[in-house]
Amino acid sequence: MVARGLVREAQEQVEVQQAKLKEVRDRLDRISKEDSQYLELATLEHRMLQEEKRLRTAYLRAEDSEREKFSLFSAAVRESHEKERTRAERTKNWSLIGSVLGALIGVAGSTYVNRVRLQELKALLLEAQKGPVSLQEAIREQASSYSLQHRDLHDLIADLRGLVQAEPGPSSGAQAGTPARDSDADVLSAALREQLSHSRQVHSCLEGLREQLDRLEKTFGQVAGVVQLAKAADPALPGSALEPGGLVLVLPDMEQRLEAQVNRNTIYSTLVTCLTIVATMPMLYMLFRAS
Repeated sequence: MVARGLVREAQEQVEVQQAKLKEVRDRLDRISKEDSQYLELATLEHRMLQEEKRLRTAYLRAEDSEREKFSLFSAAVRESHEKERTRAERTKNWSLIGSVLGALIGVAGSTYVNRVRLQELKALLLEAQKGPVSLQEAIREQASSYSLQHRDLHDLIADLRGLVQAEPGPSSGAQAGTPARDSDADVLSAALREQLSHSRQVHSCLEGLREQLDRLEKTFGQVAGVVQLAKAADPALPGSALEPGGLVLVLPDMEQRLEAQVNRNTIYSTLVTCLTIVATMPMLYMLFRAS
């Protein structure tokens, strides 16, 4: 803008000088050469011609300066546009690379999460499969122990009844039978202590069974939730699988279904990632080659 103002100012000065020179020439044309003012006007015309030449030279220099500055400005604008285009291409390239890396990281993360979930489901299903078997064994063991204790208690009651119903003999016989009765009392006391010990063991075993039952209830609740999810994901799952009796039977089949579904999702994610990489590699090559 400054250069353009200088050019405009120089042009105005040249036009003013040309108007003055034209006026002087008109006066010279009207005055005779023999007049004394003719020499003064001729000298003034000469000076004005020199001034016009100087102003025209300044005008040409101002135009050259304006042209040079405009060229520099155009070059700066082109350089700025080139830098902006390069920066945009670089940003686009890095965004594509980031997208591909993000897709790879997402696939790897989803694969890892699926594997971890599959391991947790396998552990849960294995625990659910082993739970009923161990519980049945514990119940059978406690039932056999209870039957043995019941039989011992029945024998002990029979012995006590026999002692109570026995008739007392003469005094000499009573004195002779005192050691035998003492030994019978010791035997009965030992049997009672043993029976009490067995009862305590049974009580502790029943407490352990109660804890196992609580854990199994929690486990079956989790397995039921898993089965509900599997039912929602796979409508072909039979409705009898949600019942307590069919839950244990369907666990291996459900484990295979879940593993197959996780593997299928992993394969799909890998295929999508490979297709994305194959589609973006030519674009990246063209962009890097152009830059």
